[in-house]
Amino acid sequence: MTKDINEIQAKLIDILKEQIDVLKISAETENKFEVSGTIEAMQGKKKVDGIYFASVVPKPKDVRFYFFPTYTHKEQIGELPENLKKALKGKSCFHVKYMDDEFEDNIKELVETAVKLYQADGLLAK
Repeated sequence: MTKDINEIQAKLIDILKEQIDVLKISAETENKFEVSGTIEAMQGKKKVDGIYFASVVPKPKDVRFYFFPTYTHKEQIGELPENLKKALKGKSCFHVKYMDDEFEDNIKELVETAVKLYQADGLLAK
């Protein structure tokens, strides 16, 4: 288990980069990593080049993992594992204070599930 902010940030970014065939990096700085879709989609009432998917933002005491699918597809994603549920603040922001194998596996599974849901809805390329 690690509580190091830089290690947590790197692991979350790596998990998102595993999906880079259907996601594009829309921001990559020291303070923000953001990915979105690669095809035109409606985001609310606005057409965008790629729907927002997730961001990783380091803070002094944790890393924020902003994950839009928990907002847009809450019902389809279903019940989150307990460790993710504890980290979720609001509808789509996880405050990640530690990373162990179980937490990492649960985040990977969540991202993979969300990619499939977005693809099924035509929000991401297949």
